[in-house]
Amino acid sequence: MRKFLAALLLIFGLSSFSLAEELDNVQLPMRDYDGIELPAGTFIPIINTQEISTEYCPEGYKVKFIASNDLFLHETNIIPKGTEFFGYVEEIHDPVIGTNASMKIRISKMLLSDTFEIPIRGYIYTSNDNLIGGGLSAPAEYVTVPHFQQKFQGRFWSHRGPTLQIRPGGKRLMGEHTKVNAGEEGLIILTAPAYITHTLTN
Repeated sequence: MRKFLAALLLIFGLSSFSLAEELDNVQLPMRDYDGIELPAGTFIPIINTQEISTEYCPEGYKVKFIASNDLFLHETNIIPKGTEFFGYVEEIHDPVIGTNASMKIRISKMLLSDTFEIPIRGYIYTSNDNLIGGGLSAPAEYVTVPHFQQKFQGRFWSHRGPTLQIRPGGKRLMGEHTKVNAGEEGLIILTAPAYITHTLTN
């Protein structure tokens, strides 16, 4: 009887070992997901979370923005509304006579609501090479300039008397500081492709 039990245990042990080897070789089906590439030049709508001013924010000042809309690619919500973007003030140009202050804000990463971080490269977008501010300051003087008009009388042209127009002179005031208000809407423009390797699922 003992020999029979020993043989039975030996057979059971060998079959278990063989089954364990088979389980080790089983490949579980994996999701085919290589990530999504957002090309350079992509715009992301955002809202500013704090006031940023050239008057008191130095270069390197950290900033935060929040996505104001979902960003879809095909049927995938790549950047959900509420995603946070972090960056810093990269450049500041102080106001001078004739020109207002300006700054550039660089964006370096995005943070999804599940705390997953993705590095990105972008700027707060403006049509002036992403430079915020930097326009002409107010005129320091105005000059009057005569403007001659014409009117049609029958078959002949005749001149009216000159009309004086007031135009800005050549002198400008000292420029003013530039700021981005809290709650102000804007756009992030990607300056390099962003590789989205993680998306949220419902």
